[in-house]
Amino acid sequence: MERNGIEMNQDPIIELLDVERIYKMGTQTVRALDGASVKIYPNEYVAIMGPSGSGKSTMMNIVGCLDVPSSGTYVLNGQDVSDMDDDELAAARNREIGFVFQTFNLLPRVNCLQNVELPLIYAGHSRAKRKQMAEDALTSVGLGDRMDHRPNELSGGQRQRVAVARALVNKPAILLADEPTGNLDSKTGIEIMHLFEGLHNAGNTILVVTHEEEIAQHARRIIRLLDGKIHTDERVENPTLAGLETSTP
Repeated sequence: MERNGIEMNQDPIIELLDVERIYKMGTQTVRALDGASVKIYPNEYVAIMGPSGSGKSTMMNIVGCLDVPSSGTYVLNGQDVSDMDDDELAAARNREIGFVFQTFNLLPRVNCLQNVELPLIYAGHSRAKRKQMAEDALTSVGLGDRMDHRPNELSGGQRQRVAVARALVNKPAILLADEPTGNLDSKTGIEIMHLFEGLHNAGNTILVVTHEEEIAQHARRIIRLLDGKIHTDERVENPTLAGLETSTP
């Protein structure tokens, strides 16, 4: 059986089952997620959309093990996240998930190579191995000639490529991107989406949070949230690929 172009005889890599996330704000109770259930399979390319306050950032934080549900179940690659302690959650984040943020989140005083090496330090790799893996990751995003540059010596698009390289350096199965083109001009945004297309073709599972419809249309599936609930979950019949072939990789 097939759903959204994905064979369903494989296990989901991400599974949320009736997940709620409730925050107390003074005397008010905010239900950021309200019974959300979704399965995402290996090598899916999913956009998460919704208006401000719909729960999309909360969902991303839970999927990324940066937050935990108030109730319900989150299973990451076959393991119930509620069974993990803080150290195991941190290890899962570093091993299974790569993060790309709108603001890049690069350290300004160190060069590209050192920025990309950071997750490898936490993973305990040797200095020589860290250097080689970081060099490979930067080369894979087209920045093999910018390794010694600091972030302020790069364009916005190049900085986002460094962020993508850092997200990929541990070879995670899942790439989470939060408004990855939000601080970029349209041409550079297309280049980043071209990069994501290549990562998807190489086998990565990609989740992109975006408020931009044209960015979401690059995905193969769009989940729309409203008031903490999944409002729609639909396949993209004709993903936006026009122009990607001629973009700079």
